[in-house]
Amino acid sequence: MNPFVILCIDQDPFVVEQLSHDLAPFRDVFDLCSAETPDDAYTMLDDFEANEQQVALLICHNLAGDHQGIDLLVNVDNHAASQGARTVLLSEAPQYDIILQAVNEGRLNYCMHKPWRAEEMQRVAEKELTTYVLRYCQHDLLRYTEVLDHRTLLDAQVEREISQFQAQLLAPGETDKAAIADRVIAGLYAFFEGNDESRACRTYSANHVLTKENQDNAFLWFITDGDVGLYKTDDEGQEHHVSTLSSGSLIGSMSFVTGDVSFSTGRTLTRTQVIKIDHALFSKIMTSRSELLPLFIQYLLLHFNQRLKRSIDTEIQLQQTLASLDEANRQLLEKEKMALLGQLVAGVAHELNNPVSAILRNSDALADALEEVAKTPLASASREQALSLLQTNRESTPLSTATARTYTRTLSDVTGDKRIARDLVNIGLYQPEDIQAWQQHLGKAFSRELTTWKQYARCGRLLRSNHVCAARIADLVKSLRTYARQDSEQRQRTRIIENIDDTLTLFEHRLKPHQLEKRYDWVPDIIAQPSALAQVWTNLIANALDAMQTPGTLTVTVKTLNDQASGTIEVSISDTGTGMTPEQQEKMFALNYTTKREGHFGLGIGLTMCQTIIHEQGGDIQVRSQPGIGTTMAVTLPIELPASVSKEPQR
Repeated sequence: MNPFVILCIDQDPFVVEQLSHDLAPFRDVFDLCSAETPDDAYTMLDDFEANEQQVALLICHNLAGDHQGIDLLVNVDNHAASQGARTVLLSEAPQYDIILQAVNEGRLNYCMHKPWRAEEMQRVAEKELTTYVLRYCQHDLLRYTEVLDHRTLLDAQVEREISQFQAQLLAPGETDKAAIADRVIAGLYAFFEGNDESRACRTYSANHVLTKENQDNAFLWFITDGDVGLYKTDDEGQEHHVSTLSSGSLIGSMSFVTGDVSFSTGRTLTRTQVIKIDHALFSKIMTSRSELLPLFIQYLLLHFNQRLKRSIDTEIQLQQTLASLDEANRQLLEKEKMALLGQLVAGVAHELNNPVSAILRNSDALADALEEVAKTPLASASREQALSLLQTNRESTPLSTATARTYTRTLSDVTGDKRIARDLVNIGLYQPEDIQAWQQHLGKAFSRELTTWKQYARCGRLLRSNHVCAARIADLVKSLRTYARQDSEQRQRTRIIENIDDTLTLFEHRLKPHQLEKRYDWVPDIIAQPSALAQVWTNLIANALDAMQTPGTLTVTVKTLNDQASGTIEVSISDTGTGMTPEQQEKMFALNYTTKREGHFGLGIGLTMCQTIIHEQGGDIQVRSQPGIGTTMAVTLPIELPASVSKEPQR
């Protein structure tokens, strides 16, 4: 039994049989019923109401001199089972007064004379039923696309889903993570109900390992009941319990999203129920239950935010513990580093926002384009061309405006249509001979095929954009990790230019008002502690930027001194800032001395720390400065460590 009904009313059994035959294509999604008289129809309406069915299309014959048929059409909205039904009047001869009455009452949608052609009846039924379904079907429009106006219904379905996604994603954020988790988990259980072939819904006993530290993880685990402990292993191989997660929490989210190895080991503490999802299953769920996607994004952001807060709290507690065990100078050095790291994180977070936002927008647009691609069949040759265009747009950079205009003018002469020519250039198909061959091969279908090719090309461009944004995010994360990680005791071969560029990446937000000049010569790798050097560059660059109160120029120079075998490398960082007096230069390496302006954090230990690190590397640091002109900090490092500080490099 279908939710919507087509009701035909005519006393002539041959007419009813003809209607049944002509409307047969709609039987799969509409119940087709008939009545001899309007009185019979009213009885059937009561039955429809009891069965929770609605009349979508009412086809009624009106006998000359008898107004029962027209009265039924006029009063169709008065019955709950036929409210809003589309109406078609059948007549054997023009009955203008009857038609005029129905039109004036606003209840006649179409009038058809007997006999009619089957294709006319089907065309009218398709149009009227499409109108009805668009207005009254609040669920899946896609079930009607096979028999009704599929293009209109597909567009409406896409628009509904986009609107729903935007409304949920852009709505004021719900901060109750437990409530959001309950909604996500309820949606997942609804998806798997009666269809859990992958056995995603599982129950584990205590001590079952879900994720293992530093190993690949391909799953996302939703805890629906029970407790899971997270464990980290220290350098000595001792495992430590760091957190307990309960119902509504996620396990393996970071490694699942980024592809990195698991950060910790997750082990069930009690009998635990979980939903275990891999990437393919996740994609399937989000495709079939699109309303879960914005909810899941909100849930994931809250989860990451909570994890970040927990990590910050843990880091603070750790620093407090270390501070109580270390001597005063080391405490101050660590605080300086953390202060700089906090400033860098703020800038990096700002820089991450743009590529993340672009990926979200591109993903939305890519979903639309893929839907169009998936539902449009192509012949073999045309599909090969479409895939080629997708790959071309994914790999190549856009044409310059001038070049695109030149191609467009050329193709306008070939196609005779400037708009088509512009579309061809935009998708990367601008060789006249190729286009002429396709026009000859496809004929009138060329424009239709071009529309589909445009979607393939759009997919390629969106994939390329996402790749660029993802590479940008990876660069920022890599640079931040290089600075933030702790060095091992062993030194290692270090690419000094890469080490400096990683640090500069962290300052891109602060560098925007200024001009950056890089003057790099080729230099060999040196033996050093890369994160210790990153601390040096971070302090020197931060000082240089602080000194430039107005837009200026930051110059970073890297070159070799003497010969490569026994010489040194010089790294100089110059600014066009306020400069320093000779008295200030004499005191600048003294502990607790600072010239920071108000609003810039400084404990007066940054340069002391830099000098200490450089000396430990067997190098030296010097300053050249003039008030009102600027400052240059020159660091020299040995290519090969002196014997007094030499250690075996870490390969």
